[in-house]
Amino acid sequence: MEQRDVLVVLYDGVQSLDVTGPIEVFHGAAQGVPGAYRIRTAALDGAPVRTTSGLTLVPDLALDAAEPPHTLLVPGGDGTRNPTPRLVHWLRTHAPRTRRQVSVCSGAFLLAAAGLLDGRRATTHWSLCAGLAADHPAVRVEPEPIYVRDGSVATSAGVTAGIDLALALVEEDLGRDLALTVARHLVVFLRRPGNQTQFSAQLAAQTAERRPLRDVQQWISEHPAADLSVETLAGRAGLSPRHFARAFRDETGMTPGRYVDRVRLEAARRRLEDTADGIEQISRHCGYGTSEAMRRAFLRVLGASPAEYRRRFRPATPL
Repeated sequence: MEQRDVLVVLYDGVQSLDVTGPIEVFHGAAQGVPGAYRIRTAALDGAPVRTTSGLTLVPDLALDAAEPPHTLLVPGGDGTRNPTPRLVHWLRTHAPRTRRQVSVCSGAFLLAAAGLLDGRRATTHWSLCAGLAADHPAVRVEPEPIYVRDGSVATSAGVTAGIDLALALVEEDLGRDLALTVARHLVVFLRRPGNQTQFSAQLAAQTAERRPLRDVQQWISEHPAADLSVETLAGRAGLSPRHFARAFRDETGMTPGRYVDRVRLEAARRRLEDTADGIEQISRHCGYGTSEAMRRAFLRVLGASPAEYRRRFRPATPL
């Protein structure tokens, strides 16, 4: 069996969970299939680094001493804000020699600074996506997925999304059964697809400043099956439809219609994951009216039908 070398890049200001989460996944896989992965850490000059939380990590070797690995993993952290030029140069020179380049959270900024994301789709933590797009306009930033694959490059959102991505890579390398075993050992679900959104509708949208609009946001979340037209919502807020639509967009960052769509999709996903209700029943409960309307919404946003979503991401039995 091919042994896949995994090299994790360390630097001052790295986020410790971005390092240890994926490492635990690959280590768990190597426990199940001895020799499947060899995991090493490396830093400039091989010197110890200080994480954002104050931990000291001692790398296995210096970056310049490392042979090209199968998988190069670049974690995120505050140290990505003003990266050392030597580190960016090392990535630009050495990363293309690897089979797979992976980043977790703000590690995407290091890959982008090295030119490795130019012309590619990528993601990072939702709060950093606008900055990544502004700093690196050649990168096609996708703010919603928890991870994105584009050729040999894979980028993920924050912290726990790095575990999701590492599990997906283990599944690709060694099969779903082993990935599921590792997920169970780590007490996580092997159920989050890359195109699952990073955040809920309430987190994706800003909270409105004015109390009537905040109350409308809450009412939408609690009543996804109700009449959620602009006219109805405007009446609840005591505003004209035009004034309501403009104020809602200005204060939350999205239109009322988009907010309603996201709330309904989120509600439907939760019921598919957590209940045995039929798809027709869920579609009515979540405001779609018909199962066909819900199916179209799922395919448009998640790339999977409700039935496929349930089959893939609802655990058959509790851990």
